[in-house]
Amino acid sequence: MNEVMLAFLLTLFAGLATGVGSLIAFFAKTTNTKFLSFALGLSAGVMIYVSMVEIFFKAKDSLTMALDETSGYWLTVIGFFAGMLLIGLIDRFIPKYSNPHEVKKVEDMEKSTSPVNDPDLMKMGIFTALALAIHNFPEGIATFISALNDPSIGIAIAVAVAIHNIPEGIAVSVPIYYATNDKKKAFKLSFLSGLAEPVGALVAFLILMPFLSDVLFGIIFSMVAGIMVFISLDELLPAAKKKYDEAHLSIYGVIFGMAIMAVSLILLA
Repeated sequence: MNEVMLAFLLTLFAGLATGVGSLIAFFAKTTNTKFLSFALGLSAGVMIYVSMVEIFFKAKDSLTMALDETSGYWLTVIGFFAGMLLIGLIDRFIPKYSNPHEVKKVEDMEKSTSPVNDPDLMKMGIFTALALAIHNFPEGIATFISALNDPSIGIAIAVAVAIHNIPEGIAVSVPIYYATNDKKKAFKLSFLSGLAEPVGALVAFLILMPFLSDVLFGIIFSMVAGIMVFISLDELLPAAKKKYDEAHLSIYGVIFGMAIMAVSLILLA
């Protein structure tokens, strides 16, 4: 039960980082582009390395032990790309204007001249909050399952997801503030959206845990690897390059994140 509690707390920590992004949007006068560029790169580096070096092969080992070498390997690969497909479809069907991965800056808060209680803008704000919740749900399952299997991997993923949730908090707060001109409401909705991650963990515990076998674990873990890699390549690095990048800091962050993860896995082996 202690392992389950740790996994849940790590998922809660990752989700609450969205609120940190909201606070930054409200209290910082300018966006620290150097910090965000490096941080997003670091988050991507951690996710890519741990997914390709550790999670993928743990999934493969689990499936090959439960099945056979060829079938297990094929199922691992299928699960990996199925995870990419899942998170890709979520991104595909969320309108661009309400996608929390559309990069925004703190400075955008000052550009709002929106009238209070504009119905169209309020709708956009609500959709943005819902979009974040939809994105965070599978991330919550991924963090929880990873932490349950290996706390060291779970901690790494939770930190990486938390870092990438900070600019998401900014991205959500800005349009909701446009819609309401109310900072408290923008923070509240952004904060609640982040709670979708621990909800994902709770669903994983209540629905998946009773049926967790070597095969199911291997499939979920391979999908987790695909989700993490897709988030890194489709969201984190493009976001860092689009508005935040300064002198390739995001790439330096990727390398540093990979190095940290590599050393951590060696020390904790």
